[in-house]
Amino acid sequence: MNGRDEFIKKLGNNIRKIRMDRNLSVEKLSLESGMAYSQISRIELGKRNPTAFTLYKISNSLNCSPTDFFDGIHVPQNNSISDIN
Repeated sequence: MNGRDEFIKKLGNNIRKIRMDRNLSVEKLSLESGMAYSQISRIELGKRNPTAFTLYKISNSLNCSPTDFFDGIHVPQNNSISDIN
């Protein structure tokens, strides 16, 4: 798995954890955010790279900051920016 894929997977895991900590189902988050169930599911599974606006909509519905989604995600120093893009 390359750096980009790993980053997107960790991002999705963080979103799922926050959603579950708030006892929200994917269906409920979908309704509250106005996003499709399948879109949220793919983001949480790390199969979709969400835009900044998508992260904003999700965070708004979860009553958190979009920056919370990035907690604990570290890119190793030896990775170049091309490993993430």
